[in-house]
Amino acid sequence: MRSSTQKTTPVDSPGGRSDGKGQKLSDRVYGDIVDRIIQREFGEGDRLPSEEQLATHYGVSRPIIREALARLRDDALIRSQRGSGSFVQRRPDRAMLEFAPLESLADIQRCFEFRIAVETEAARLAAAKATEEERVALTQALALLEQRIRDNALGVDADFSFHLCIAHATHNRFFSDTLLSLQAAITYGQNLARGLGLRRPEHHVPEVQVEHRNIHDAILAGDAERAAHCMQHHLSNSRRRVFEG
Repeated sequence: MRSSTQKTTPVDSPGGRSDGKGQKLSDRVYGDIVDRIIQREFGEGDRLPSEEQLATHYGVSRPIIREALARLRDDALIRSQRGSGSFVQRRPDRAMLEFAPLESLADIQRCFEFRIAVETEAARLAAAKATEEERVALTQALALLEQRIRDNALGVDADFSFHLCIAHATHNRFFSDTLLSLQAAITYGQNLARGLGLRRPEHHVPEVQVEHRNIHDAILAGDAERAAHCMQHHLSNSRRRVFEG
């Protein structure tokens, strides 16, 4: 475990935004603070060092620290109180590190953020435009997901196929093209969420499948607003489940 006063190797760059390997500095700070929370260097309820102290510790500018802290707040790992600083709100499950390296966590969370924006609209359009053939394909994709659950398998292939069916049903190829171009990143996040979820299947599996069925039912009913709401709810919950383990 690191000492909270130990200074890391400076990671700032002349541009102040990346480390020379293509990774944003704020992502590195974000991942390291997550690690320090997991390792209990910062316990639940503890106040984090000030922005100035963190900037000195990591050798970066304060705007980079603010960006990392904003992402930690978005992921409900910390809370900030005006005039008092930032406090640890929740400690992620250590098992998370068995499925994903720390440096990938920020990308996983941002991928979920992007998916919420894109796939919410895809679900809305699919409910309005899906043909009978596309509705049958979506029902078959849901059935495959349920079969994966009965087999006690991760089912990431079936999960991605379900979402891809919805993208195809928008009748706008840019939705399906976008999902296919992001398939590696999407399935990486799905694998993490489902892998962690199988550690508590009595809670995770029924919850996830109810969410999928709600999306399916809303699309088949042609209820565009409900389909969009159900998709947003599902992906927001998937993002949350990554840190709950």
